[in-house]
Amino acid sequence: MSWLYALLLAAPLYYLAVSAFKTNIEIFTRPFALPRHWLWHNFSTAWQTAALGQALLDSLLISVVAVALTLVLAVPAAYALARQDGRLARLVAGAFSAGFLIPPFAALIPTVVLAIKLDLFYTREFQMLFLPASALPLSVLLLVQFMRTVPRALVESASLDGAGNLRLLVSVFVPVSLPGIVSVTILQLLTFWNEYLFSLTITGTAPQIRTVQVALPTLVSDATDFGVLTAGTVLTLLPVYFAYSLASRRMQEALTAGAVKG
Repeated sequence: MSWLYALLLAAPLYYLAVSAFKTNIEIFTRPFALPRHWLWHNFSTAWQTAALGQALLDSLLISVVAVALTLVLAVPAAYALARQDGRLARLVAGAFSAGFLIPPFAALIPTVVLAIKLDLFYTREFQMLFLPASALPLSVLLLVQFMRTVPRALVESASLDGAGNLRLLVSVFVPVSLPGIVSVTILQLLTFWNEYLFSLTITGTAPQIRTVQVALPTLVSDATDFGVLTAGTVLTLLPVYFAYSLASRRMQEALTAGAVKG
């Protein structure tokens, strides 16, 4: 059964990879066959036509800064909520939960107005600030669940040694909750990298500031070369794939370390 599941996951990736080297005719007539002629120039055409080099740098910059800001805000907030169980803590947790009730498109117009008022419309800086704000509800609630698994005895022992809140957070809660922090990092990195609606509306379509998700549709036209389009898609997937591989390996190491310590 696991092999069937793996096949279902691998088939679309294989189709995407082989299509990047084909002509339109081959893509539609021989979808899963290997290319008769490997069209490596599809990648250079996609790179130049959509200006993917600059777009990749913009997406990388925005995603990395947004993830860092998300963690800087979410980790202390989750620590505070995990340590408290009073009415105020439940009220704050409920406020974070309410963030899930607001659909993203409902916040589009207020967000645009805010960007204009701050004179940050069509800038990367506003996108870097907006994305963490949109990611906080899920990030905080996930981290709270991980931080509540920290053994009470470990916290009491550190407190008896004179550890304050900052030391408890850095030396106890963060190491124990590291798998959760890595999970949130992976989740939000994928979300920020694939974000399209607000990137198109707020950051804009100018080649010097647009993200890869905005740049990629420029390869679509009335006479779309689907080989070039899939080649561009592959190029935009590679950075996030490598980041996911490194982060997931780090999460496995953290889980293994926790199991050994236990």
